[in-house]
Amino acid sequence: MMETKKKSSALQVAVIAILTAVVVVFTMVVKIPTARGYLNLSDVAILFIALTFGPWTAFLTAGLGAALADLLSGYAQWAPVSFVCHGFEGLFVALIIRGDTSSWLRKIFAYLAAVVMVVGGYFLLSGLFIAGFGVAAAEIPGNFGQVTVGFLLGLAVSLAVAKAYPPVRSLSW
Repeated sequence: MMETKKKSSALQVAVIAILTAVVVVFTMVVKIPTARGYLNLSDVAILFIALTFGPWTAFLTAGLGAALADLLSGYAQWAPVSFVCHGFEGLFVALIIRGDTSSWLRKIFAYLAAVVMVVGGYFLLSGLFIAGFGVAAAEIPGNFGQVTVGFLLGLAVSLAVAKAYPPVRSLSW
């Protein structure tokens, strides 16, 4: 019994490490500069992870991956904001979906949660701590677009992976 638990823990650590790296890569590969930061494809990876791997994996990988990408890209001031906004985006989307990607109602609520966490979170935290509310307001359309594209592509990838490799759901945590 103890040996199985160790293997499970080791597998969880490995999955979290790999998926964190996936978020970093998706965040850093495409960067579209904005007034105080940049838009990217992080939400594609984050929403794929949230829809496929569950709430705790989504929270850790989204928060750590987005924050690490900011640190590595020279946007260290954004790392705490990215950790909070993207971490909770992954957590809430995964909690709402709970592995059921067939329910349109759950998908709509999950999308709205992602919008609130990223668009609202970046507006509030950037406005308070980094850029002021005028600049933060200018970032809203871009952040909204980033989340929308991320949700649609993340959902498509999640459905395709689950169809091609159904046991992936067993890695949910």
